Amino acid sequence: MILRRSLAHVVLLGGALTLLVENAQCAQRLSRTNLLQLATPDGGLRSVRTTNDWNLRRQSILRSMQQVMGPMPGTEKRCALDVKVEDEVDCGDYVRRFLSYASEPGGRAPAYLLVPKTALDSTKKFPAVLALHQTHPLGQKVVVGLGNSTNDEYGVELVRRGYVVLAPPYPLLADYQPDIKKLGYDSGTMKAIWDNIRGLDLLESLPFVQRGRFGAIGHSLGGHNSIYTAAFDERIKVVVSSCGFDSFRDYKDGNITGWTSERYMPRLKNYAPDSYPFDFHEIIGALAPRAVFVNAPLGDTNFKWRSVDAVAVSAREIFALYRVPEQLHVEHPDCGHLFPKAMREKAYELLDAQLK
Repeated sequence: MILRRSLAHVVLLGGALTLLVENAQCAQRLSRTNLLQLATPDGGLRSVRTTNDWNLRRQSILRSMQQVMGPMPGTEKRCALDVKVEDEVDCGDYVRRFLSYASEPGGRAPAYLLVPKTALDSTKKFPAVLALHQTHPLGQKVVVGLGNSTNDEYGVELVRRGYVVLAPPYPLLADYQPDIKKLGYDSGTMKAIWDNIRGLDLLESLPFVQRGRFGAIGHSLGGHNSIYTAAFDERIKVVVSSCGFDSFRDYKDGNITGWTSERYMPRLKNYAPDSYPFDFHEIIGALAPRAVFVNAPLGDTNFKWRSVDAVAVSAREIFALYRVPEQLHVEHPDCGHLFPKAMREKAYELLDAQLK
């Protein structure tokens, strides 16, 4: 009897493994650009007709992202934040605090917190944003006015607009050098996502901050960092990405070396262009029905604006499925790899409309 049960268990397990393999193969056959396509339990494909259908595809996208980035941490890494304020500077109409928080057991992230003075003396709850920095030797300092980089000081501009702003670091840049392998990560990308998610937890712990509704804004590295984080955390209701992406297949005419260093996604180099497990068409679609603002300059030599438009065409199908196609905004200023003032103002207006 025991033997029969064991054999039955093996047969069932073998069947389940076969089904998993078939589903994985079917997921690989899914078009990266046709988002109205869904893998079925029997290994086939069918059309996405409802938002419930889309949520099934969306979950498969998040799984595919983790196939490359490594697994999303769970509750085992959600330790007490243990926030420590190292320094505070009076900046006139706001205060700038340099602090650190425990993003996980054995790991602390240094960040800047900008707080309007009106928030410190009020019972009102203020909107809050993550301000994520570009690739820069000074890291998060550039977004809080300490990097002599005017177009990147969106943290300062937003705190003066009435937002509480948290500017966390990106791993393996500037002074933030965590041992990501020792901490259990397969990519700097996933480590950054987790630090950002814990940054949202920090913002929610502040008595003067609105809970559950945040923005994320970033330029270049910060642009795709914002997108990735929002894909995994739906507390982010508005995403602003400046010069942050194009399709992996279009990036640098197919040379994806820039995406495969340790601080990004080393596993991506294991795939041929026609077998990437995910692409930005899917990730932008995964943000629906939330508000998304994309700055894609005509002269950006990092990311091609025409590729961004192709991504938006695919993703807008999902925004339309939710009956909010207008929630995906794409702008093409005539400049290089920059986040110019006019585009920042448009992004801030979207943040205001959604969060205030």
